[in-house]
Amino acid sequence: MSHSLFLLVLSALRLTNGLESINRQSLVVRFNPIRDGSALNATTPMQVGNGNFAFGADVTGLQTLLPFAIMSSWGWKNDTLPAGLTTQDVEDYKGVSWYNHGRLVQYDFGGGGPEQWLTSNPNRVNLGRIGLVLWSAQGEKLNITGEDLTDIEQKLNLWTGKLTSRFSFQGGPVTIETAVADDTGRIGLSIRSPLLGSSRLGIFLDFPWNDGEAKFSAPFVGNWDATSKHTTVLEASGNNSASVLHTMVSATFRTTIMGDKFGISRDSPDAHRYTVQPLKNSTTFSLTVEYGLPDDKPNFSSAQNVFDSSASAWEEFWTRSGFVDVLTGSTDPRAEELQRRIVLSRYLMRVNEAGGTPPQEFHMGKVSFGACNRTELTFDGIEMYFWHCAHWALWNNWDLLRRSTTIYSRFLNSSIARAQVQQGWPAGARWPKMTDPSGRSSPGEINNLLIWEQPHPLVFALYEYRAFPVKETLNKWRDVVIQTANWMSAFAWYNETTGVYDIGPPMYVASEDTSPNVTQNPALELAYWRLGLDIASKWMENLGEEVPEDWTRVADKLAKLPIDNGTYAVYEGIESDFWTDKAYTNDHPTLLGLHGWLPPTPDLNVTIAKLTAEKEKAVEWLLHPLFAFDDVGMPIGGARVPTPYFPGSGAFLLAIAMMCKGWDGSHGSAPGFPSNGWVVRVEKLNKAL
Repeated sequence: MSHSLFLLVLSALRLTNGLESINRQSLVVRFNPIRDGSALNATTPMQVGNGNFAFGADVTGLQTLLPFAIMSSWGWKNDTLPAGLTTQDVEDYKGVSWYNHGRLVQYDFGGGGPEQWLTSNPNRVNLGRIGLVLWSAQGEKLNITGEDLTDIEQKLNLWTGKLTSRFSFQGGPVTIETAVADDTGRIGLSIRSPLLGSSRLGIFLDFPWNDGEAKFSAPFVGNWDATSKHTTVLEASGNNSASVLHTMVSATFRTTIMGDKFGISRDSPDAHRYTVQPLKNSTTFSLTVEYGLPDDKPNFSSAQNVFDSSASAWEEFWTRSGFVDVLTGSTDPRAEELQRRIVLSRYLMRVNEAGGTPPQEFHMGKVSFGACNRTELTFDGIEMYFWHCAHWALWNNWDLLRRSTTIYSRFLNSSIARAQVQQGWPAGARWPKMTDPSGRSSPGEINNLLIWEQPHPLVFALYEYRAFPVKETLNKWRDVVIQTANWMSAFAWYNETTGVYDIGPPMYVASEDTSPNVTQNPALELAYWRLGLDIASKWMENLGEEVPEDWTRVADKLAKLPIDNGTYAVYEGIESDFWTDKAYTNDHPTLLGLHGWLPPTPDLNVTIAKLTAEKEKAVEWLLHPLFAFDDVGMPIGGARVPTPYFPGSGAFLLAIAMMCKGWDGSHGSAPGFPSNGWVVRVEKLNKAL
């Protein structure tokens, strides 16, 4: 989805720029998501969050009816080792070794033993659930459903990040305001209802078991019935605060409740649900619920403090970074929907994709991490990191992007060890496809043989240098650039028969649909290799240092892009009918990346690239119904990926930025939209490569 959406938007539109200042707030709030009773069974939540923490809500503003997730970038746990396995077995794990042109390379797959456990661990944790408790007039606790609620109205204020939900229960109106502080896992809740004054309304906290042994049912995460596998302990502290310590195996998380006076009790010794009841006789009740690690010191602040923190952060986000207005003055009927997608994608990526670790590939952000294979459920995806986060560079959100680009310096030593110690390469750092917070690579054949993620850090480095062209930036990325390019030059092998440097086999192409043992010189990877080595060489020149001879030699003699019947081929020697073979056309249309995602490389024939793009029917793909966004802006997945599939949103925003600001070599006020029917105004965007 991400590649097709990105390239099709580029090919479809051309832009003219305006001069008037954009009324950003009016455009943002114009697309505030609104839900009513028809959304009782919605499969995606309304969300509030800060990039490292997010809360998904049903129509009650909490998780009363549907157990949407509370997710974080720091909530991880390891499962118990299977019977017969020890920690030493994990530390001693070794995968199979395959020959790579005379060099025996040890990979992380095929080793048996703890491999499945290593694939499934560590895994992300759904931190809990918060919902409403309602009592009858006779004092009986009720199990409510959506049918018990009337007059449902819910609105998310995108400008402030506050969700307001209204409904009635047995004639009593209820209003709930929900927001998340910008700096912590703290949720602010404000409830107004006459039901509070008659002791008929409270909240519950519940805690699920989480593990990496099985798939979850998206968009829900965790097992709420496996109560014997984990523990919770209540630590009350007066009438204004209490904590619940939730332990799963060796991982413990603290949930702290603070606010108006309340009582809290455990529903049952066999359950992990707690009921919170206000003690004051009032029609209002305000709380904060903060999730964190055991040693974290809770911030004793009010719900209003949370609302203020959220509003301040979101106003800064909307006003200080890039912005696009394609609606004002446009007569094309598609302008309204395009603007809606822009605004909502910006909001949801800020909530879900702006944390300190890269998102998973089949990533539901902080919405959930289910309905995907175990590896993607547990590990962060460096492979798809570009599609999740590169847009931040073009929209000038450097404060958000720098949260996660530190992975390359944090994981540099482990990537050097992977390349040189484990795999036996003479130089460089081998970046993993998927990793955990320690930098360890996830086992798996595809995970180990995929290579197109290798040049990613070079592009991130270049975008930062273009925005901040100072020596400090050059030095910051120096070691990452050198070690990345060192491995790229080491991986390429000199073919004495042809006199060129080839890449592969064994390797997988980005679409993961070819045999690794015959895949050689894939077009996209060759072009990306050439671009990456060029970026690295210029980096050294800007530093005033000598460019390594290996880089220059490999770049100068890298194999030509493979061509078959007048169009580029997926890899050298692929069957000529690959265009009609579903084995090669059911995944990422990677050849589109040769001219659109990647800038033209020296070996690229633009005429052939355009024929190739036509062959892949880019426009038809972008207009495909699968490239849709739901009522709250969640990117809809498809047969192979779940909803929401955020690489689609990231690629969409990257494409919009390129449409609006242009790219190196583009002409005019930007090559994005047709001149007829469109008026497009742009502020604070950066040009793409």
